[in-house]
Amino acid sequence: MTQNASELADRLSTISVSSTVKVSSEAGRLKREGVDVVDFGAGEPDFPTPDNIKAAAVRALDENFTKYTAVDGVIDLKKAICERHASDFGTRYQPAECVVTVGGKHVIFNLMQVLVNPGDEVIVPVPYWVTYKDVINYAGGKCVFVNTDEAAGFALTAEMVERHITPKTKVVIVNSPSNPSGAVLDDEEFRKIYAITARKGIWLITDECYCHFLYDGKPYSVASEQGAKDTVIVAGSLSKTYAMTGWRIGFGLAPKSVIEGIVKLQSHMTSNPTSIAQKAAIEALRGPQHSVQEMLGEYTRRRTFVVDRLRRIPGVSVQAPNGAFYAYPNLSAAMKKLGIGSALEFSERLLKEAHVAVVPGEAFGTDEHVRISYATSLFELERGLDRIDRFIQSA
Repeated sequence: MTQNASELADRLSTISVSSTVKVSSEAGRLKREGVDVVDFGAGEPDFPTPDNIKAAAVRALDENFTKYTAVDGVIDLKKAICERHASDFGTRYQPAECVVTVGGKHVIFNLMQVLVNPGDEVIVPVPYWVTYKDVINYAGGKCVFVNTDEAAGFALTAEMVERHITPKTKVVIVNSPSNPSGAVLDDEEFRKIYAITARKGIWLITDECYCHFLYDGKPYSVASEQGAKDTVIVAGSLSKTYAMTGWRIGFGLAPKSVIEGIVKLQSHMTSNPTSIAQKAAIEALRGPQHSVQEMLGEYTRRRTFVVDRLRRIPGVSVQAPNGAFYAYPNLSAAMKKLGIGSALEFSERLLKEAHVAVVPGEAFGTDEHVRISYATSLFELERGLDRIDRFIQSA
């Protein structure tokens, strides 16, 4: 058979284009055509990056800090990450146990490549962040999905996790607060999951991207438990906490051997994260932290509005999120009324007919939900939710 130079590598068939990116792209296309779109798809703060952080980047430019850095990040940033995590959670990581990556998504990708062999099983609670499934598949792993309890706010328990553990289980990944549901894992249940994974020699990845956006209680990291550093890995990001999505700074905290594996991989993939962004990240971590609480206060107000408004729409039910900045309403009754068979079809029609962009639940492992980001103004939230209400009641 003659080789076709235009054929792409087979491994690309194991992944799909991110659904959140697809929604954003389509909404952007309509906006460019002059359509008045209300966009609830974006998973990023609508707040500007704080001025002190931007000023640090300007200083870096003025000081010509524009060259290559160490692949795993400058030592001052790694120290700052370890210090901030210690201050927030009581952990004791050293710079050798830290790697800086090009965003939080990058560290998750790196971890799956470094930890997962073909055939290894990775336990993933449902609903899950869109990227988990694809990066596990790309590494040759097998996703083992654990359905959470929607009636209890998408609660995950240690018993649910333990039921799905087999001799092939290599990793358990937990995102708390969760994207897309806003669920927060109970601290005691998290400790129980850690006890199980530690006993069985299974890696436990805690994705802490939204760790500071909690509506009740104090932020918690399972990495603070005694002995956790041996089998627990922290995946973190500055994107949401400091409104730095475009700066692309993430990090991993893990045993030195895992960090060395990531650095080896990263040296051939991206090399170092952007030098200027690293200087800005140091200021974010060591500078004033009041912007985090200011954002949380505004998200709290928006959460109340969104949940109350959704619950007034016939055929819609929603669990109040306990963290992050997403609502994940169940539309099963509304879809039945509209003669719609899936959340994907609902989302496509909603965008086409009502000009509201949401992310369909299929991206997160369910087919009766959509994700609504309330990282936008109350004005836009009111306009968009009114449109959703009219769309559903149009049947």
